[in-house]
Parts: sequence; structure tokens; C-alpha cells
Amino acid sequence: MTMRCLMNCFFGVPINAMAATRTSSLWGIPFTLNFNNNNHFSSNSRSLSYISNSTSSPAPRVGFLGIGIMGSPMAHNLLKAGVDLTLWNRTKSKCDPLISLGAKYLSSPEEVAASCDLTFAMLADPHSAIDVACGNHGAANGMAPGKGYVDVSTVDVDTSKLISERIKATGALFLEAPVSGSKKPAEDGQLIFLTAGDRNLYETVAPLLDIMGKSKFYLGDVGNGAAMKLVVNMIMGSMMASFSEGLLLSEKVGLDPKVLVEVVSQGAISAPMYSTKGPSMIQSVYPTAFPLKHQQKDLRLALGLAESVSQSTPIAAAANELYKVAKSHGLSDEDFSAVIEALKSKFQQS
Repeated sequence: MTMRCLMNCFFGVPINAMAATRTSSLWGIPFTLNFNNNNHFSSNSRSLSYISNSTSSPAPRVGFLGIGIMGSPMAHNLLKAGVDLTLWNRTKSKCDPLISLGAKYLSSPEEVAASCDLTFAMLADPHSAIDVACGNHGAANGMAPGKGYVDVSTVDVDTSKLISERIKATGALFLEAPVSGSKKPAEDGQLIFLTAGDRNLYETVAPLLDIMGKSKFYLGDVGNGAAMKLVVNMIMGSMMASFSEGLLLSEKVGLDPKVLVEVVSQGAISAPMYSTKGPSMIQSVYPTAFPLKHQQKDLRLALGLAESVSQSTPIAAAANELYKVAKSHGLSDEDFSAVIEALKSKFQQS
């Protein structure tokens, strides 16, 4: 996306290539925006700075709930882009690096939502997503008409709909926007957003999504984004399980698994995941980009989704069992590529 296109899509402002002033149609807050090409953050080398002056108020305030393996780099990119950012995380120390860069911190999701115009949430699982949005001192308690809540967590369809209804009951707007991508794409601003819900909110937050990601899809009604993410992660988890089998089988029959990775990378089944994960898997090293426990959670949720529509998923079901074995071996917090260790264990037992 060009700089002019990015500015044109932010509240529909026609501008020159460098700067513009515009009153937000959602919040009614006057502010000045400046885009430049100084490569201050990873998303297509774009930087967004909010510049206050004597005739303009501060830019819309953005909250971010959940500063973990994904939330931290996503929030970091927003902060580097000049976004007025307020954070919350159960473990405050995880926010300290961002606070040192200028982010603010509040002690509850409710306080963040109350003080911000727009709140993002990146939580680990459905239980956490519901608790942070709807629990005591949850974000919903701080929402009000004119505010927006964007849940980028990976949850099931029912959870997303529950949170949506709770947020909309306050008069606020809701958008689900789970991401496809792990730690490195989050750091590089290369995530893919799978959004559904309020279309006006989608259009409003699109420039912020562009800071954190390389592409975005609007999929219609709430639940469609959650469903798409679960299908994607079901495929990914099954692919990794099958790839693990291939690496071990190649070694067992006397082939060099490194050559297998190279062959696969040049063929029709080439996937970045194989060339990225393969070399470290061969060395039995699993630097965590996407925790194994989250992959198993997503498989479990995808299987539940399939059951709800009577769709047979035997391959995903088999992969899920393998990830459960890996969890039982204490690999929950390792990268999901550590599922190969479950297969090694099975071979050793046979």
C-alpha cells in the first residue's frame, strides 16, 4: 500500500504524501497525522506519527490488552508508529520495555477501555478472552458508545459471539480480528488479519491493522473470523505433524533430512514453515514462535467446530492426539514444531 493510499483510507482523508489534518468521524477528536518513510517499524517500511500542535488535540487513544509473545511485538509496532498507546497485562513486568518507550500502563482492562477510544485484545485462550472482556474489571465495564473493541485472540465462534454481544450491549462497536502468523511475522508487521463484525469499525481501524500486518480480510458476521482462523491453524497443525513424520522417516531409511527440507522447499508442496522450522527440528531445537499448547488448543477448537457441522476431520483428530502426547512430555511451552518429539517417543517405545 502506498503512503497516499494509507492516508486516504484513514477516515477517508484526501491528502498530500506527507501530512494532513482531519477530524475523526468516529470519535470527533481533531488531530494531525504525519506519515513518513523513515523505516521506524517493520510494516512495509512505513511510519505513522501523531503530532500535536496548538490547534489540534491528541490523536485517538489506543489500548492493548495482553502483552505476550504476540501482543508485545504488535503493540511495539503501534508504539513505534507514534500511536498513543495504553497497556494492560496480568504480569506488569512484561509491559516494562514498552513503557520505557513511551507507552502508558493501567491496572485493569476496565481502566484501559474507559481511557481509550479503541482497545485491542490479544489473549491466550477463550477463557482468558472472556475474562478480560467480560469479567470483574473487564473491558466491557469501561466501554461506551463511540468506543471500539477489537479482539485479535484466537478463540472459538461461540466465545467471539459472546464477547461481541457483551461489548455491543454497552453501545460500543466490536470487531474480531484473529491473526495468521507467529512471533516473527508479528515483529516484522507481516501478520494477516481475519476480521468480522462491525464494518465501520473495520474501516476505521484498517490503518492500524496495516501497521501490524501485511494483509487483512473482512469476512462478514462475527464468528466468521474465528472460524477461518481455526481452519487455518487446523491445516497448519496437521502439516507440521506430517512434516515431522517425513523428517524422521527420511533419517530412518538412511536419507539426509537436510536434503529432504531442500527438496520440499523447491517442490509443489513448498511452504515457508518447512524451510524455517526444518533445520532446527533436525537439531532438536525448538525456539518458541508459536507455543505447542496453543496449537493443540486450536486443533481442539477446530475439531469442535467440525463436530458442530458434522464434518469429518480424521487427519486433524490424529494430529491433535499427537500434540496431546507432546504436551504430556512437558513440551507445552516449546514451539509447536516440538511435536516431532512425540513421534520420537513413539518410535522408542515400539
